Amino acid sequence: MPKSRRSRKRPYGQPHEELDVERLAGSVGGRRETGPGGEEFIVAVPRPSEKTYICPGCHQEIAPFAAHLVAWAADGLFGADAAARDRRHWHTRCWNTFGRTA
Repeated sequence: MPKSRRSRKRPYGQPHEELDVERLAGSVGGRRETGPGGEEFIVAVPRPSEKTYICPGCHQEIAPFAAHLVAWAADGLFGADAAARDRRHWHTRCWNTFGRTA
């Protein structure tokens, strides 16, 4: 029997839910990594989702429910909240090879 799909959309006219940076940083596998430019990133494994994302490394789609990771600057120019809002979803292989030459 198929699972029922409840809508997770916010009701019309209601404000957006505030971004909880601490919860986001504590996602499964959340860790700090040094990126290719020496900048520090927070990298986390997100919960499975029905959304499709575009990987900034290869510019290909990340299919719904596909395993991938999310990365954002640990210390953004406009603060941690702004950096977390600018997070990007990456294929794991693309993130591991981003900015690195073989």
